[in-house]
Amino acid sequence: MSENKGIMLAKSMQKHAGRAKEKILQNLGKVDRTADEIFDDHLNNFNRQQTNANKLQKEFNNYIRCIRAAQTASKSLMDAVCEVYEPQWTGYDALQAQTAASESLWLDFAHKLGDQVLIPLNTYTGQFPEMKKKVEKRNRKLIDYDGQRHSFQNLQANANKRKDDVKLTKGREQLEEARRTYEILNTELHDELPALYDSRILFLVTNLQTLFATEQVFHNETAKIYSELEAIVDKLATESQRGSNTLRKQTINPIKTSSPVQSPVNKLNNANANNSNYQNQITTNGGSSLANSL
Repeated sequence: MSENKGIMLAKSMQKHAGRAKEKILQNLGKVDRTADEIFDDHLNNFNRQQTNANKLQKEFNNYIRCIRAAQTASKSLMDAVCEVYEPQWTGYDALQAQTAASESLWLDFAHKLGDQVLIPLNTYTGQFPEMKKKVEKRNRKLIDYDGQRHSFQNLQANANKRKDDVKLTKGREQLEEARRTYEILNTELHDELPALYDSRILFLVTNLQTLFATEQVFHNETAKIYSELEAIVDKLATESQRGSNTLRKQTINPIKTSSPVQSPVNKLNNANANNSNYQNQITTNGGSSLANSL
């Protein structure tokens, strides 16, 4: 088992070394490389499409985070409004209903953006990593093919000198195998890359229509709620200016007593008056008694 792993590792290292050597020779211009301008155009379109999709995904993820933060802030604000709006004020129940409707609207808005816009966008961008792996594999097989082609050309150049038909035959078989492997991947990508690139239009139309329609419904319904809230506050202001009974102002009940409360000064004056009357009565009564006794 360990011997097989060692053989596989040696072959892998040999293959990597051969590719590295071939790329260096190509970059130095020592050997030619197989050119495919049509594939290069497909690859440029793919790279641009992937860049745009990743940017859209990044910005929309950030937008979703901001929406959820705004949802939390809106709920906190409405809770504070409900606390400061006193229960005895006009429109209290209506205000409670509208703030609850606002919270429900935010929840539905955030859910639809995540479920109907973000998830399809993630699915769309999820195609690119797998396709990129296939492109990279195709490029590796192309290097292998070029490497085998150059090796076979060297064998052909030296065939007359060495007259080694065995190596030439083996080299031809390796070249055909490398060419066949490369062409299978290359043909598949010639079909798949343009199809993926063309799919961007339908996806963007569907995704953006959903986004814009969801935004429109949310803002229209939000506008209605705030219009109702404004009307409630306007009514409160009007009734407050008129002193309406709808504010339910509490009046103070008068304290019922058997006699009015007198101040100390009044008590003193009343006492003096009573004393004077009493003295007069004594004088009058005393005078009458004295007259009678005489």
